[in-house]
Formats: sequence, C-alpha cells, structure tokens
Amino acid sequence: MRRIDLIGFAAGAIAAHPMRSALTSLGVVIGVAAVVMMTSIGLGAQQRVTSAIGGLGSNLLIVSPGASRGGGGGFVSQGAGSGMSLTQDDAEAIAREVDGAAAVAPTVRGGAQLAAEGANWQTRVEGVTPDYLTARDLTIASGRMFDDAEARQGRKVIVIGPSVATALFGENVDAVGKRIRVGSVPFEVIGVLTSRGQSGFGQDQDDIVLGPLQAVRSRVVGRRVQGDNVQTIYVKGASADDMDRLQEDVSNLLRQRHRIRAGADDDFSVQNMASIMEAMQASVKTFTSLLAAVAAVSLVVGGVGIMNIMLVAVTERTREIGLRMAVGARRNDVLFQFALEAVTLSVIGGAIGLLVGLGGGVLMAKLGDWPVAIATWSIPVSLGFSLLVGLVFGAYPSWRAARLDPIEALRRE
Repeated sequence: MRRIDLIGFAAGAIAAHPMRSALTSLGVVIGVAAVVMMTSIGLGAQQRVTSAIGGLGSNLLIVSPGASRGGGGGFVSQGAGSGMSLTQDDAEAIAREVDGAAAVAPTVRGGAQLAAEGANWQTRVEGVTPDYLTARDLTIASGRMFDDAEARQGRKVIVIGPSVATALFGENVDAVGKRIRVGSVPFEVIGVLTSRGQSGFGQDQDDIVLGPLQAVRSRVVGRRVQGDNVQTIYVKGASADDMDRLQEDVSNLLRQRHRIRAGADDDFSVQNMASIMEAMQASVKTFTSLLAAVAAVSLVVGGVGIMNIMLVAVTERTREIGLRMAVGARRNDVLFQFALEAVTLSVIGGAIGLLVGLGGGVLMAKLGDWPVAIATWSIPVSLGFSLLVGLVFGAYPSWRAARLDPIEALRRE
C-alpha cells in the first residue's frame, strides 16, 4: 500500500474517536507543559538572582564588621555586622596596600527625615567617599559628585536619588542647587543620581541620599557610630578574575591590622558578590533540573497511556487488520500505520503542551513579578521528546498489530 494511503487511514482512525484521542494525548500535554513551565520558572528565578546581586555592583567585595557581643558576660552574639570593628583607616590601608583594588569606599548609614519646600520624606542617608560611585557602579544624571576636599572637610552637600528628588520637588524639577533639611541639618543638593529602578529584592535603589562621610557621621548618624568607625567598606576589584585573590589579600591585611592571632575568629566578614552569585545560580540550576526531572515523569506516564490505548485499539480493530492483510497489506504497512497513529497523538499532545507551558511560564512570571524567561531550546526539545515518546511507547502495540495472523484475525468476533 502507498504511504499516503496509510497516513490517511491513521488520520481517519484518530478522527473517528476524538475523545479517546484527546485523553490519550493528555498525559503528554501535561508532561510537556510541566517541563516547559518548570524550566521557565527556574530561568526567571536565575535572572532575578543575577539582577538582585548584580544591583549591588560588579566585581565587588563587601567588608562588614563582625558580631558584637554583650550580655551574659559578653558571650551573647548580637549578629554579624552589629560590631564596630572597621575604621576609615582600614579602608585607606586597603586602598594603599592591596593590589587590584580599583575603588575602596567606606560608608556609614542611617535613616533620616527629609524636608524641603513644604514636603517631607523618610529615607536612608549614606555617608560615603567619592569612590562610592565607582564601587557601586553609580553615575550622576545631573550636577556632580562631591570631591575629596569636600569629603575631608565634611561639607554639607548631598547627592540624591531620583525618587527623593521627585518626592520633595515633584516631577521634572531640577533639584541641583536646592536645599534639603536632613533631620535638623540643612544640606545643599549638588547632584542627582541616574535612575536604577528597583533591585531584584524589590528595594527602590533610587530612594537614597549620599553625603560626605564625615558630615553624615557627625551630623546625621551621631552616636550610633563613634570616632572614625565605619559600618561597611566596599572594595571594587579591577578584574573579575582576581576577586578570590583580592578577597584573601583584604582579609589578611585586616587580620594583621586588627592583631588577630592565628586560629582566632575574624572580627569582620568579607563577602565576595561574584562567588555568592555563582553559588546561588548553581543552586537555582540544580533546583530547576530537579523540577524538570520530576515533571518529565509525567511524560513517561503519558507514554504508558498511549501504549495502553493503542493496545486497546489493536484489540478492537483485529478484524480490520485481518481484512487489510487479506487484500494485500503487508506487515510493514500495518506496523507503519499504528506507529504513525501513536507518534501523531504524542506530537499533537507535545505541541499543545508546549503552548500551555509557554503561556503558563509567562503567567507565573507576571504573578511572581520576575523576568519572563523562556528557554530557546524548550521548543525543539519538547517536540523531539514527544516524538520519541510516541515511537518508544507505540512500538509494542504496532509490532503486536503487525504480528497478527490474518486468518485468526478474520475469525475474531
């Protein structure tokens, strides 16, 4: 028989039982949709993690004080970062003695109430040095950054984020040159940062005020930071390839300056954002692969369903098979027809599942507020896997149909 005729017979058999055909394909639909959705969710989560950590800055080390201890004879830890073990001199030593440090920026921070032209706004104020812009990959949209002389003198000048400018002065108003009262201290706005939007953690990165370290420490933060202590030191590496060495050099220098004996715990912590990002991305990839593997089990279940239905179809159509063989159909023709039916049901289910999975991935991204991320390989892989499922699980029913004895098949009631 001609192949075109066999294709017509296979299509007619599928169309003759629409409900059974739909239920046969349902397992493949669910399996493919689940795999596509899981990979889409995992890829979106990976991009969200990259965006969240990348928002802090690239090639960045964050040096924080260690945990302070108090109560119970000094043995109760109050959490990492609660101590005051870092100083401005530490930052200057890192910039002076550590090779590969492109920028070193000590900071202090605190919340403050801002007031200007009858408007009020609560935000965080950070005392920084001019290198802070380089360390955190920030740029100035209008105006300028304060210079080293203004930072050393503790001049009452500030650079504000776009959200602060809009809250205090309204849309499309140039805030440069205006005065803002930070707490009870008046500061002059000399620059506005370029907008960065929300971070991956949902924080508004434009809701910030930057002022000279000395001025903020003495006039805004006050008693929370004593002497020349700082709360964080940002160290930007000149090269992404040297971040591990840079982290080790910074740690060794601080241990030496703080006179920490060998084997004793550090009174500071150094976080490598590149290492953290790699670790988190690896975790997300592993979790995504696990979800996809679990979802792929549905494809196996769908394949078993196809095999069962095709075996039922062989039993129901035994006389038809015997009649075709009696009028000249070869065993290969019968094998081809039933294999084609199984593959067609599987591929149709895979195509529908692909559409459902893509739509579900977009919907989940919108509901979860993370980037829409569709793996480009999901389309050919889904259709290819559907084809493979049809071939594998349709092989036995097709072989069984082709092995029927025409005489015995014609006798079957």
